[in-house]
Amino acid sequence: MATIDFPEDLIALEATAWEEIQAGALTVDTAAKVQERLTAFAADKGIDRHAAEMELKRVVRHGETEAAG
Repeated sequence: MATIDFPEDLIALEATAWEEIQAGALTVDTAAKVQERLTAFAADKGIDRHAAEMELKRVVRHGETEAAG
């Protein structure tokens, strides 16, 4: 998969969601914000939202920051 140049705000949102997940405290508000921003980003870039979400999770959860640009 080609790397995706995610904006910093989207990475930050996903990082917050991941922290909440690990703490067992993910809120609907946080999840909705991530999905809303991710959907808009994918539509703007003309890429598959699902593929973008999988890559974003990989970048945030596994520290693969080279995809962040």
